[in-house]
Amino acid sequence: MKNIELFKLSELNVVKRGDGVETTLLIGESNCEGTSFTSGLTRFPVGKKVPFHHHNCDEQVTILEGSAIVESDGKKTSLEPYDTSYVKAGTPHRFINTGENPLLILWIYNTRNVTRTFSDTGETVEHLSPSDIVS
Repeated sequence: MKNIELFKLSELNVVKRGDGVETTLLIGESNCEGTSFTSGLTRFPVGKKVPFHHHNCDEQVTILEGSAIVESDGKKTSLEPYDTSYVKAGTPHRFINTGENPLLILWIYNTRNVTRTFSDTGETVEHLSPSDIVS
């Protein structure tokens, strides 16, 4: 299978992002040479959220487990498993775990070079770098 790369979840690195939030990079430039996108999983403990931020690229987020609210432009929308959001580059947003169980999301960015700009500070950081914390 020379044109297929396989990644076992149990063998991938888990990035601790603060406040109990953990992210696993599934596909990205660090493990899949030549990829044109970045994808991964993030798990949020009950009650945790991401600070308001935006990215330099488009983003798809699908809820896999739990329930959440996505907040953007002063609007809050409830999401359940398999609900999917599409967030255009530059759009401030955040996800909040509103359920009684951990929230697991699948995210996909349409580039391999992803940044996050925090709305409160204006600081831009490389995605999943030591500065990309959510607490």
